[in-house]
Amino acid sequence: MSSAISIPNNGTTVYELLTEFGLPSGLLPDSVKYFSLDEDGNFVVELEKPCYIEFDYLVYYDPKITGILKYGSITNLKGIQVRKFLIWLDVDEIRVDLPPANYIYFHVGWINKKLDVEQFQTVRSCQDNGISCQGSWSDLLKGKKNGTRKTLFCGNY
Repeated sequence: MSSAISIPNNGTTVYELLTEFGLPSGLLPDSVKYFSLDEDGNFVVELEKPCYIEFDYLVYYDPKITGILKYGSITNLKGIQVRKFLIWLDVDEIRVDLPPANYIYFHVGWINKKLDVEQFQTVRSCQDNGISCQGSWSDLLKGKKNGTRKTLFCGNY
């Protein structure tokens, strides 16, 4: 039986743990309520609820995320998806260069995507859904009534 390291046992946050393993702290949202890591590197992260965050791509986090954490990588990843065009794809692995450089790599099936690691340095808050809009439908309708032109911009829909 493997022993687990978790928030109640030693006070380490999951974000500190990620950086101890050479990964950026912003890989996970700010809504982590529990995490554990056993001696074999198997980890479980539980979020308060499903979560969306906009990086270069829109990313979806299940309420439960699992994988194997090693220095510089997370493999056998379950619970994180990325949206490419209108399709959601599972992220299978995340890794960084060793020694650390400016890039992070996401393995999605047979695709390997290289991104700037800087966007993952800050822990971000969840969006309520997969739509990021500027403006509102009510503003758009009010503008139509008044004869003025309003815009509703949605980055993903």
